[in-house]
Amino acid sequence: MKTVLITGAAGFLGSHLCDKFIREGFRVIGMDNLITGSLDNIKHLFPLKEFEYYHHDVSKFVHVPGNLDYILHFASPASPIDYLQMPIQTMKVGSLGTHNLLGLAKAKKARILVASTSEVYGDPLVHPQKEDYWGNVNPIGPRGVYDEAKRFQEALTMAYHNFHGLETRIVRIFNTYGPRMRVNDGRVLPAFFSQAIRGEGLTIFGDGLQTRSFCYVEDLVEGIYSLLFSDYHLPVNIGNPDEISINDFGKEILDLVANPKARLIYKPLPVDDPKKRRPDISLAKKVLGWEPKINRAEGLRRTFEYFKEAVS
Repeated sequence: MKTVLITGAAGFLGSHLCDKFIREGFRVIGMDNLITGSLDNIKHLFPLKEFEYYHHDVSKFVHVPGNLDYILHFASPASPIDYLQMPIQTMKVGSLGTHNLLGLAKAKKARILVASTSEVYGDPLVHPQKEDYWGNVNPIGPRGVYDEAKRFQEALTMAYHNFHGLETRIVRIFNTYGPRMRVNDGRVLPAFFSQAIRGEGLTIFGDGLQTRSFCYVEDLVEGIYSLLFSDYHLPVNIGNPDEISINDFGKEILDLVANPKARLIYKPLPVDDPKKRRPDISLAKKVLGWEPKINRAEGLRRTFEYFKEAVS
């Protein structure tokens, strides 16, 4: 039985990855310090002999006894409300945490996949975004702590690959949604669902013409799994290229939730908020044979069922 360490295991994406690797017959070690994660996301795994949980901050030295075959580094605050409140922790987990886990992978002769983000492209001047685009990032803006932590993470990962010959993989994750998202994490989909369910105004920043591309979590996990077991070591976009304006997305949520009290409201656009976001997934199709299968209507329906229970 192969063993995989998943950091950020109690978070939205990390918990779904734990589920995936358990289903595929792996022994899973989940690691999290719970500053944004929740044990509720993985409590169903605790009775399993194939699952082990470590409460630990990967910014500090990481020790895992025994053999380790794979590492997936998903520990990080990942929403604007989180990394604006925890800027230092965000930069430490992207730098010190990544360094610790790359060192662990080297010591264990394990393959490591690091979770990067579409935010490395910043407010892009190229659309859609391809992996060879270097980005348009403000390093000292309010989003810089997250953007630059992830860009440094990619650079450090490539340094370990090139200098030490370490088996590395880099996934650039675009907007993802699904069950287990935190209701108050500040991202557009949880905000819209919770506001609509409560009959509040759905907060749109700016004129609402900015775009996003939403990928259902099940599709994303399949893409990450395919990348880990591929032979490709350069960054790969994983996301859904079905682009929609925030205005139209808000209307879709209103139609789905059907709360007559809910409506769209508008507030000023935050600093450095990206105007467009859409992945070019040509590379993922070519090297992984991957593309998303779950359309937004179906994904939103499944996610609504979760939020109906989660929103009080």
